[in-house]
Amino acid sequence: MNTIWSARRLREKDLSDGDPRGWRSYFQQDYDRLLFSTPVRRLADKTQVWPMDENDGVRTRLTHSHEVANLARSIGSRIAHASTTDIFGADLHAVVEPILSSIGLAHDLGNPPFGHQGEAAIGYWFKVREDWIFDSHGSEQRPKKLDKEKVAEALRTEFLKFDGNPQGFRLVTRLQTHVDRVGLDLTAGTLAALLKYPVGARNLDESHASNKKVGYFESESAIVEGVRAKAGLSEGQRHPLTWIMEACDDIAYSILDVDDVMKKKIISPDDVLTILMHDPRSSTSQAVVEAGIRFTKVHDSGRDADVARDIKIGYLRAFLIEELIQGASAAFRDASEAIFSFTHEKPLMDAIPLCEALKSVARKHAFSNTAVLKMEAIGASALDGLMSFFWRAISERKDFQDISSRRTSAVAKYGWSLVSPNYIEEACRPKYDTKDSAAVRYRELRLLTDMVSGMTNSFALKLWAQVRQIPG
Repeated sequence: MNTIWSARRLREKDLSDGDPRGWRSYFQQDYDRLLFSTPVRRLADKTQVWPMDENDGVRTRLTHSHEVANLARSIGSRIAHASTTDIFGADLHAVVEPILSSIGLAHDLGNPPFGHQGEAAIGYWFKVREDWIFDSHGSEQRPKKLDKEKVAEALRTEFLKFDGNPQGFRLVTRLQTHVDRVGLDLTAGTLAALLKYPVGARNLDESHASNKKVGYFESESAIVEGVRAKAGLSEGQRHPLTWIMEACDDIAYSILDVDDVMKKKIISPDDVLTILMHDPRSSTSQAVVEAGIRFTKVHDSGRDADVARDIKIGYLRAFLIEELIQGASAAFRDASEAIFSFTHEKPLMDAIPLCEALKSVARKHAFSNTAVLKMEAIGASALDGLMSFFWRAISERKDFQDISSRRTSAVAKYGWSLVSPNYIEEACRPKYDTKDSAAVRYRELRLLTDMVSGMTNSFALKLWAQVRQIPG
């Protein structure tokens, strides 16, 4: 049966392995496969807000992803228990909660080093080379026009506006090593819910919140078609649980990034409370009112100033998360009919002004912090240089048609030796597909973004320091 809760996997014999005793559902197996995967571990050295921060209490992309997974599971449970009907139509513990945990954990797997600035740096590298990189070969100074091997016009946005979401889907379905080339071989239900933007480059619609960005690359379009066939979904239809994951990402960005700002003593919890009390979007919030009452009790307790600060941060985090979880849960229930009929359009947190008020605090005191901006600039410069270095490694070869053919320069040989073998194998596989993503240039550029986006912050900086020592 084709259903959004499909437990079928990518392989034809998709239910032949797994838990022999039946203690875990297929969706619980999905979470375990993700948890023990290399891309998840790499998130520990990828930026949330504060790159390469020395404070162990400040969040990385890994801790952020675990928190999103936790929030998603909590909201799913709250929605189910607060509803008078079986709102999901699936077992909460064996299906709904593990899918939510999985997509929360996996939602940022494709993010390059240095977060959104890393995405922008990759897109910028392609933008400044837009007049030749998609349809020419040879040197940048003397390019020669390609014919059928060029990148199709419709697919160029995949590179010009590089995004971590489709890269994450590619990671779990293709790039993770598997004897049958199916990545982690997750269930169709989990993979469908992981598609935050359920459209490819050919069907972008900037007027629609869930279709405004590329959600999967052309290279994975056949996989998406197979997932949708099993899940009973069509292009542009977002899995109901994806709305919850998106809301949890918003909650994490709004509250927990502010939590880090307070931990770093850039702004005090009293300052945050004052800002929220005077912002019309949050001044009537019950969480803000309750935090004010608790702050007074802390003041009267006579505790050490640093201890009192930590207690206040804990109160703010707890009360604000609780109110936003309540809001997201209510918003999902109110919109459930439209969500399950695939006609809903607005993110759940759009209806909750408190979330926007908190995001304003994060934008001003976290994302605009001088230390953050400096590290992002350093990271962007490193990525730009590394992309040029690896482009030489990929493009300077004897046979244009054979990506794995002999490199023609010492620099290219060195760079090629650093490229992950499974990425090379994927770019060179003989039966790639019959679509525009089969073009040699498309596969070259996909290999380039695979290599660079998979790096951690520290690896990128260390490698760039080594590459800069090479003359010319």
